[in-house]
Amino acid sequence: MADAAAALRAAAQDLQSITDTPRLDAELLMAHALEMSREDLLLKLPELNAPRDFRELLQRRLAHEPVAHIIGEKEFWGLSFQVSPDVLIPRPDSELLIEEAIRLAAEKPPVRILDLGTGSGALLLATLSEFPDATGMGIDASASALEIAHNNADRLSLTDRAQFRMLDWTCSGWANDLPGPFDLILANPPYVSTDASLSAEVAQYEPHEALFAGVEGLDDYRIILPALEKLLATGGHVLFEIGYDQAKNVTQLAESHGYFVQCQQDLGGNDRLLTLNRTAS
Repeated sequence: MADAAAALRAAAQDLQSITDTPRLDAELLMAHALEMSREDLLLKLPELNAPRDFRELLQRRLAHEPVAHIIGEKEFWGLSFQVSPDVLIPRPDSELLIEEAIRLAAEKPPVRILDLGTGSGALLLATLSEFPDATGMGIDASASALEIAHNNADRLSLTDRAQFRMLDWTCSGWANDLPGPFDLILANPPYVSTDASLSAEVAQYEPHEALFAGVEGLDDYRIILPALEKLLATGGHVLFEIGYDQAKNVTQLAESHGYFVQCQQDLGGNDRLLTLNRTAS
């Protein structure tokens, strides 16, 4: 049986061709195989042997399966979220929405929060973790995604403050029964063009219904924006995640519905977040 340190070095070498984080991927897979945290793995590495199933996990990663799917969880905002092929994997760029929510709360902390297309529940639950007096609701059209979101609320002891509802915004009147208004609305809707070329990791393993939104990638924004009037509380804000090239088009759509819009960039310098409200700031 190979020692774990040698197995990690070999695995990282193998993974260089498919990932920008070969060593990290290898360490996460090894920690999962050994049923320990990555931190414990690194502390105890000299005395550990590679388990038999590590090679099987490595082969799955070499076939472009995301690490998060292989190990069943992903860290977001310092919290651990259960994930599956039924939900999008939370990404660091989306943490920009949480940062903006905290900035806005300096004026008035949100009391009621709505998450449109909640998926794993990462955005809603991370935001609730920052606002202990707030409650929230996440909606999604996928029953499987909502099951994951419920599980994550349980894991994070937020079940008493988070509700989830199965709701499809492509259906007429979808917003009529939501218990608004909400002080803060979070939305990371599908925004990928159906013509876009995606990595094998995303195209083969993540749910297409949570990715694609027509040829322009704008279909879901066009549906959501008209409904916000009855959902958003006076003085409230909407935080939209957008594709890197969509700021102009989504801003124009939002402005046509009477919103003032601010755009922020992610760590890569790409347009990523639009903040909407009814009054100029």
